[in-house]
Amino acid sequence: MTRSIDLNADMGEYADAGGAQIEAALMALITSCSVACGGHAGDEETMRRTVQLAKAHQVSVGAHPSYPDREGFGRRSIDINPADLYTSLREQINALRAVLKSEDVPLRHMKPHGALYNDAARNDALAQLVVDVAPDTAIVGPPGSALEAAAQKAGAPFIAEGFVDRLYRRDRTLTPRSTPGAVIADINARAAQAAAIATGAEFAAADGRLTLNADTLCIHSDSPGAVETARAVRRALEAAGVSVAAFALGGS
Repeated sequence: MTRSIDLNADMGEYADAGGAQIEAALMALITSCSVACGGHAGDEETMRRTVQLAKAHQVSVGAHPSYPDREGFGRRSIDINPADLYTSLREQINALRAVLKSEDVPLRHMKPHGALYNDAARNDALAQLVVDVAPDTAIVGPPGSALEAAAQKAGAPFIAEGFVDRLYRRDRTLTPRSTPGAVIADINARAAQAAAIATGAEFAAADGRLTLNADTLCIHSDSPGAVETARAVRRALEAAGVSVAAFALGGS
């Protein structure tokens, strides 16, 4: 049987026309998207535009909440009371839910953004808080992480994610963005990493080699060459005998 894998991108993070054009082109090449809902980027206008675009391309939609940190684009770990963080995340997701309801589009998953994604992957209590915020949706996160354990404990579907444009370490964590080469610049290298992850083959890490099991592959829409990367990734997956399709939930 030919294996299939989901191809996702984080969306709704641009406010300018040029960025919106990139997202529009990228949407035609992916099968699911995670929509920024106000914590690090996004507002009602960008959420609605992104949801309408996803609907037009039959792309599954998820929420992409973050620490409330627009100034730092959600890429800084911040010291925040857990109750306040829970409230913020609920407000972000509910804002997207309201848009989705008005557009008759289901919320299919939730993927925390940036520092929250990385922190929740390592911290059991934070992972549980993130899962508790959206108990009725699938959780997207790193395989083998605290997020996966929390989702399993809650009985929530977990979607293991791999990154095509980020340099991994051998322990399957991402190298910090402050590290030179943390974002893979070469589009062919991104495509090769995508194909390796999808087929279970070894690929290069910062400190060795590794394999990674994933149900979905992420392309960052704000990485230079995102659209060209998506095209190259699809070509590489096709050559490897892997089809691109939205991830299944509950065997559906």
